[in-house]
Amino acid sequence: MQKGTIRLCYRKLIDVQSTKPWEKLVFEDSYTEFLMQSQLYNHEKKFSAFSDIITHMPAAERLHFLVSAAVIGYLQQLKGIVPDLVNNLGRLFLPFNNYRFEIINSDIKDKTKHQVAINFFTDHLVWHDTINNQLLLSVPGNTMNGEVLTDLFTLPPFVSIYSLKSPEHNGTTEQRKDLPGR
Repeated sequence: MQKGTIRLCYRKLIDVQSTKPWEKLVFEDSYTEFLMQSQLYNHEKKFSAFSDIITHMPAAERLHFLVSAAVIGYLQQLKGIVPDLVNNLGRLFLPFNNYRFEIINSDIKDKTKHQVAINFFTDHLVWHDTINNQLLLSVPGNTMNGEVLTDLFTLPPFVSIYSLKSPEHNGTTEQRKDLPGR
């Protein structure tokens, strides 16, 4: 039985408390890049907090994008597999095809305030069933000897179902008639 196709989003937070080597590298390099890129919008160093910079210089919202360049290489090291999230066998299994980097907090005078998030968006997954508090999932086309290979997965904190397509909608697009311009 198939309930539908879903995409998950995992929000990975990285800050001074992060302990894994990969996370520490992302923390260090994103902070260094933040210091360099923030000079574009704060060349007189009137503001030290990220929130003050973007409040007083609205164009500084681009810092999320500009600083993300520092972490692209680290994301490539993941080889398209979402970090940290394991199936009930303890194996990494979730493929991702997109991500969004964001600066949550930072300060040009206090590195300990630097905090970033990487939102990982999985590829489409087939949601077969919910068993107690776990989802039974499979990656489309992942078969062996004519059998669909599945993963049982508990939704931990910072993971949500990003999108859902029920089997009835089989790729068809419906337009809402009550919204102008649609």
